[in-house]
Amino acid sequence: MHHDTTPEEARADLPEARQILARSGFGAADPLFAADLRASTDPGQAREVVASHASRLWTESTRTGPDPVDDRPLYWARLVLRARLRAWEPSFPLSEAERAALLHLFETASRGITDLDFPPGDRWVRVVVTGFDPFRLDTDPGCSNPSGAAALDLHGWTFPVGERTAVVRAAVFPVRWGDFDAGIVEEALADQYGVADAVITLSRGRDRFDLEVWNGVWRGGGEDNLGVSRTGRAPVAGPGAPEWTRTSLPVERIVADTTGPDVMVVNTEVTEVPEGGDTPVTRPGGPTEGRPPERAAVATTSPTRSRTATPC
Repeated sequence: MHHDTTPEEARADLPEARQILARSGFGAADPLFAADLRASTDPGQAREVVASHASRLWTESTRTGPDPVDDRPLYWARLVLRARLRAWEPSFPLSEAERAALLHLFETASRGITDLDFPPGDRWVRVVVTGFDPFRLDTDPGCSNPSGAAALDLHGWTFPVGERTAVVRAAVFPVRWGDFDAGIVEEALADQYGVADAVITLSRGRDRFDLEVWNGVWRGGGEDNLGVSRTGRAPVAGPGAPEWTRTSLPVERIVADTTGPDVMVVNTEVTEVPEGGDTPVTRPGGPTEGRPPERAAVATTSPTRSRTATPC
């Protein structure tokens, strides 16, 4: 059966992507992966090959060195190897479900999701940091996503926190609505709540660093890296999710204790569509108070925000 590449995987053939892979050395991952796939003789061996190569991509991307961390080689190499795995015709029977499981394993292992483990003991402050893939690549195929680069850079960091030591683990999420609908965030982070002391999500910003106080359950509808658009409430398991969720980060203290040239802002601005209306209303101080859950305002991403109309 012929397995077509996705629009995102096909974009890896662009000259900019090939140049990034060649300069970084990550271009060598494809022939090595292809050779090991060809040598696989059963589904179990194929799974070992996929897990090994995906983990190697993540490990190589999080190595520290003298140069600034670049998230683009990992992104493009992942797409090249995913397309290779999607098109692979093994010498043994491989069902569509088994191939899908291999693709999912490759995604999670190459994104750090399977590496979110911490040392045991009370001496550690456990911190999870997540970022996102590059996006808007049709207009700027050579772009990076600073949130993903920051996550790669922070992975493995340790630093003193009083008498304890903080240890950081990171993951990088895709910019694809379908992956979030399928629960990739829950898969990555569900087991961390109650284990990690902090879970911090970064996203691509603008000319300042926004500490976002409110998160809305309504999605803005912009195109993702597959050209797919989703508008409406995010699918949330269990009882109905609140329209707004307030961050638990000590945002005022973070601003007060931060030094450096970058402007940091506690951003409380939201945009609501009031119940029974159709005109968005921007509220600088946060969502309407006292509204019962069944009559909650519809949350929308503010049109003044850099993240408008993107999954990240």
